Amino acid sequence: MKDKNITLGDISDTDINRSGPSGAEFVYVDISSVDRSSKTIINPKKLKTSKAPSRAKQHLKSGDVLVSMTRPNLNAVALVPPTLTGAIGSTGFHVLRSKWVEPKFIFYLVQSREFIDDMSLRVQGALYPAVRPADISSFFLPPFSLSYQRSVVARLEELFSELDKGIESLKTAREQLKVYRQALLKHAFEGKLTEQWRKDNADKLKTADQLLERIKQEREARYQQQLEAWKVAVKLWEVGGKEGKKPRKPAGFKELPPIDETELDVLPELPQTWIYRRLAEIAQIGSGMSVSRNRKLNKPVEVPYLRVANVQRGSLALDEVKTMLIEEGQLEALLLEKWDVLFNEGGDRDKLGRGWIWESQIERCITQNHVFRATTYLGGEVHSKFVSHWGNTYGQNYFDKGGKQTTNLASINKTVLSMFPIPVPSEEEQEQIIKELEEKMSTLDSFEMDIDTSLTKSEALRQSILKKAFSGQLVPQDPNDEPASVLLERIAKEKEAAAVKAKKAKTVKKRTKKGCT
Repeated sequence: MKDKNITLGDISDTDINRSGPSGAEFVYVDISSVDRSSKTIINPKKLKTSKAPSRAKQHLKSGDVLVSMTRPNLNAVALVPPTLTGAIGSTGFHVLRSKWVEPKFIFYLVQSREFIDDMSLRVQGALYPAVRPADISSFFLPPFSLSYQRSVVARLEELFSELDKGIESLKTAREQLKVYRQALLKHAFEGKLTEQWRKDNADKLKTADQLLERIKQEREARYQQQLEAWKVAVKLWEVGGKEGKKPRKPAGFKELPPIDETELDVLPELPQTWIYRRLAEIAQIGSGMSVSRNRKLNKPVEVPYLRVANVQRGSLALDEVKTMLIEEGQLEALLLEKWDVLFNEGGDRDKLGRGWIWESQIERCITQNHVFRATTYLGGEVHSKFVSHWGNTYGQNYFDKGGKQTTNLASINKTVLSMFPIPVPSEEEQEQIIKELEEKMSTLDSFEMDIDTSLTKSEALRQSILKKAFSGQLVPQDPNDEPASVLLERIAKEKEAAAVKAKKAKTVKKRTKKGCT
């Protein structure tokens, strides 16, 4: 139900102190202080007044409803509790304060899909997309009496209390699935997942040393192949008048230092039939191309490339893949090969070494220089998945110790990645591990999808309840309640009286100041 005569602006107190903080310290509430899930202020900041942000202006009171005005944060709303009376709010919030309307009624109103959708349509600005205070103030308020508002709030809190218990249970179950997933991976790479299988097949398995010998042979064969290709490229370069840079000779394998005790201390103890080897011993590691618009190219070719955002932990996000121009002669050396293992250089600590495998989803694709690729000499889906799962499970701790930290960024380099220890069981056991992992993870994925579906339905139910509440269908209305017109008239009179009082006070202050001078 809407009434053109009643808007949020009509029932709001506009006399909000926006003079900023005073005293030595103050409590500051900004967008980051609000938990969007619970709609509560969970992280108010205690700041020195001398270092107050420019947005720290609005003096808050208990019962104030804070509504974010920026487009990405329109769902960031909160009710100011009594403990935060006197705190300073960011001007990124529009403050709704009313002594004529139940504060929680407004608090629930601005959570409704109708309000959020209406504000989304009013967003303006390219650099700082946001709604204006006038947009929020113009939103229609259902013309319900104060007693009805209180009845609605009581019923909403009763219903939402039960709904929130269910949502909390679902979220707890989701977190438990994450813990179980990590425990499953941990068991896999400690050899416990396939312990019985290993005993049952002990007389059939090839040793890790036999597999390493095969890897060594594949490594040498790959190098010889690259060497021959380089010789051909050099001849073509010479025939072409030596135009452009001379093709770079492929680097041969260099022996790496053995894995020492300090490294082993942070890694799990392996079964006797497994062995650790460094990543560069079992894979050729390559980096990508930096993005530059100023690069001078003789024969430019446009290619898609993967960046850090595309490479998630255990998956690839390929909904948005960008392209860059590179020299045609460099393309072959940069192209991703099917089953390459991708590792992020970093950006933040949690992104260090994060990655997954490449399955040739995009034709002729490369990586940005912030994403490394490891082309395993053994090749194949199973071995690559084994290496990537290991990297996503135990690699994070390793990279956290080996990563470089600057002021805001953390990163690993090719040397650190090359030294990364990898467990090497037999090829048959790797296959069994991946088989069991995928079976169990498929079940976990199904459970997570069910939980996500239930959470989505819970939010839809919440919005359905809010819609009923603000259309007068949630609780019975008393026909004897005060009409909206009477409420409006009283608000208008009180606002007018307050304005007259404020004007008189201003006049007295001006006269007093003039008399002093």
